[in-house]
Amino acid sequence: MEKDQDQAARGAAKREAMRTLGPRIDAAIEEIETRRELPRDLFDALVAEDFFCLVLPRDYGGAELAPPDLSRLLEEAGRHDASVAWCLGQNNICALIGAYMAPDLAAEIFDGPATTLAWGPGPNTARAVDGGYRLSGRFDFASGSRHATWLGAHVPVLADGELRLNAAGKPAVFTLLFRREAVRVLDTWHTLGLKGTGSDSFEADDLFVPERYVVPRERGQPRRVAGRLYVFSQSNLYATAFSSVALGIAGAMLEAFIAQMRDTVPRGAARSRGDNNVVQAAVGKAEARIASARALLHATLDELWDVAHAADGFSQEQDARLRLATTWAIQQSRESAMELYMAAGAQAIFTAQPFERRFRDIHTLCQQIQGHAAHFETVGQVLMGMAPDRALFSF
Repeated sequence: MEKDQDQAARGAAKREAMRTLGPRIDAAIEEIETRRELPRDLFDALVAEDFFCLVLPRDYGGAELAPPDLSRLLEEAGRHDASVAWCLGQNNICALIGAYMAPDLAAEIFDGPATTLAWGPGPNTARAVDGGYRLSGRFDFASGSRHATWLGAHVPVLADGELRLNAAGKPAVFTLLFRREAVRVLDTWHTLGLKGTGSDSFEADDLFVPERYVVPRERGQPRRVAGRLYVFSQSNLYATAFSSVALGIAGAMLEAFIAQMRDTVPRGAARSRGDNNVVQAAVGKAEARIASARALLHATLDELWDVAHAADGFSQEQDARLRLATTWAIQQSRESAMELYMAAGAQAIFTAQPFERRFRDIHTLCQQIQGHAAHFETVGQVLMGMAPDRALFSF
């Protein structure tokens, strides 16, 4: 009980710190959009509050924040700027790999609150050589890579011309870690939304990565750190994080719509938007969508957090409930944002208004794998007792 109270107190303190920092994020939005990255002074302010150590083990200086608290914090950040919230989600959850590292490696990599880790996918392999691995290829969507200290690549490994296999007989995947300056970062992040995440690509050219900096990336991999947070996989927490960001975007859009659009009178209309029953219904539905999706997400996270006391991992049914809650939150947030954007009329298209950026951000977020509507099919297969044709979550 005392540990739970300490955990709750840490979560509340972090949320309050984010609320305090909110106006500073608001003031930096134009610079975030223009530079397509987090401005250094804002990054330093986030570092000063240890906001990049949220799920890092406490043994390594992290907050080891409970997933329900992480969700609330990222929703609060997302109300101000989705790119900031996205980077916090991505960079923090990358650091979850610290729970699987040898302690001396974790101490080397996570050597201070400004240390961040970023990575992205790529269809490449590494070659096993004496003492380590050789890595070549391009990796994309490395969110937060512009301020990252370390980068990582997730790859299968060729040894003597054959792919190494896991216990299931499939190619085993490993995470190779290296300093950012060891590879060439490519300025590829020119996008519709989430502009400030700096999710660039990077290229490795026959890069030698010593064995010491390689971590197996397999679900069920033994953890080096105790604690129920690490019963959650990285993909469990990615889904949690990005659905929380989506709720923050939609919630802020609804709040702004009520504050700024209620009393506006569209050209040629006799009544204000607030007096229009179609607009009234849109606001009511948006509130219902956001609040109910948030309630389902938090109830699911609370349930999993409670059972994580005694679990080595979650059952397929528990994973299905989390996948359902996170996908539903993302999809309902998009529906709410889209309807409010349409209800705002021509005012919504101007960058000075609080709608256009959030409209772009929510639609960009929904294109990421965590937001795909195909997850509903997978959950439905589990609910009907069928074998799902894709994994609910990976490592």
